[in-house]
Amino acid sequence: MRALDAVIRARLHSDVVLVRQVAEYIIGAGGKRLRPALVLLTSGACNYRGDHRTELAAVVEFIHTATLLHDDVVDESELRRGAKTANALFGNAASVLVGDFLYSRAFQMMVSVGSMRVQSVLAEATNIIAEGEVLQLLNCHDADVDEDRYLQVIRYKTAKLFEAASRLGAMLAGSEPDVEERFARFGMHLGTAFQLVDDILDYSGDEGSIGKNLGDDLAEGKPTLPLIHVMKNGTPDQVAAVRHAIEEGGRDDWAPVMKAVVDSGALEVARVRAREEAALAIAELDGLPANDYLQSLLDLAKFAVERKF
Repeated sequence: MRALDAVIRARLHSDVVLVRQVAEYIIGAGGKRLRPALVLLTSGACNYRGDHRTELAAVVEFIHTATLLHDDVVDESELRRGAKTANALFGNAASVLVGDFLYSRAFQMMVSVGSMRVQSVLAEATNIIAEGEVLQLLNCHDADVDEDRYLQVIRYKTAKLFEAASRLGAMLAGSEPDVEERFARFGMHLGTAFQLVDDILDYSGDEGSIGKNLGDDLAEGKPTLPLIHVMKNGTPDQVAAVRHAIEEGGRDDWAPVMKAVVDSGALEVARVRAREEAALAIAELDGLPANDYLQSLLDLAKFAVERKF
């Protein structure tokens, strides 16, 4: 990962001071680095050790960081990873434009790999992520969103980059098509499990650990799986409280909604769904040649659903 950080720092360079300031701030804020780790681990699991893996891991991190910059502007977020968001510190305009810089820099970097397939995978992923952002925007304040619509947003907005990162590692190694597809499906299921747990933590996490305010999704009127479960299975009073909260947004309904989520068993239902996705991810790697990198991928799938941050 030290090699990855070195590449990230080098590729962040810009002659425009504000670009450097905002980009270094958001990259330097930390984060789990799961998506670039998937590129490194899948390439290692497939016995590829070339330099392109580090470059593409940095590309994936830049794409992810660009989405965070844009997300925080759309969501009007003020806290991420326990620190002020870039838009809270530098303003919305700077955040959007530096997000654009990171997208374009990522595409400059992927061209250097010299593979049209790599460019195709990452271009498709970036496009689908953008569609996922729009789908989520359409779902906000809609209390009638069902699980299928919710999962579509996850598959597009979050899981697609996990899928692309996992596929890239296998592609770099020249793996057989069926092996490449298995790694891609591993990433898709892992990304889905990861987002499900993120949505659970918005109602059950510790603010100091997760690095953001509890109830942010509720404040933005986002119908995530815990709320969808209450809407489908709750008492009339619980359904009414959640409907009002989703449609109106804000935090005024936090107490009754939180009680409905807990009393209806919604958090455990969502946890079970996340565990199912993690199990599907693990199953995709069954029978592949074992090495330390493959074991790390299996451990990552378990971490995704057991984490508290």
